[in-house]
Amino acid sequence: MERHYLQENQPPGVPPLPLTGERTLPDVPEENYWFRRHLVVYEWIAERVRTQRVVDMACGEGYGSDVLAGAAASVVGVDANPEAHEHARLRYQRENLRFERDLVESFSEPCEAVVFLQTIEHVQDPGAILEHFKSMLSPGGAAYVSTPNLLTLAPPGAEKSDNPWHVKEYRAAEFQELCEAHFPRVEMLGLFHARKLRAHELAIKLGWDSVHKRLRLTKPFYDRFTPAISAADFSLRAGDLDRALDFLAVCHAE
Repeated sequence: MERHYLQENQPPGVPPLPLTGERTLPDVPEENYWFRRHLVVYEWIAERVRTQRVVDMACGEGYGSDVLAGAAASVVGVDANPEAHEHARLRYQRENLRFERDLVESFSEPCEAVVFLQTIEHVQDPGAILEHFKSMLSPGGAAYVSTPNLLTLAPPGAEKSDNPWHVKEYRAAEFQELCEAHFPRVEMLGLFHARKLRAHELAIKLGWDSVHKRLRLTKPFYDRFTPAISAADFSLRAGDLDRALDFLAVCHAE
């Protein structure tokens, strides 16, 4: 039977969001792996947008906009979903942070940085989206765009995972080609498992999946392991992109 998870322990007056698979959420223990996988990229970007005006497109629940606002001069979190917008507006309140309910295709505001994480795989016309972002950026600005790696997300040989929200999933070379068609300079980084997630990855190669099932340890182990994952269990770096979990393209405007 399909289970529907709600966020836990929300502040008074803040409606919890359900986990639908369209966006990741904090405060859902079963979702912690995906939340931390996204959070580490937001934290890396936050260090690079200090004192800048930032637009966080398709901001979802709003946690990433809040992380960016801890460093940036100002942040606008943009999302078209009414429930996500209302949740973000009520939960994350800083003087330099606001949320706008709008489409990423139509919202426009001058800025030094556009952030667009784990969403370009959802859109029908990614080239038009990238051109729109470029039009918002001041000289020297950058768009930070991430997407999952088809080769590590989908089954071997498949052209797409079973995620119903994804329109197009990318290999490293085609994602870089897409970004370079719209920006004069693009840096490509990959997100990889580190620390205990790397150890877990190695254990699976040695047969851990059959062991925990045979010993009936699956639920008790992962009930403890998954909530304990932190952003430090991921590494964002250049090189060996075909093995990466996700790609981050830093797209520099002129």
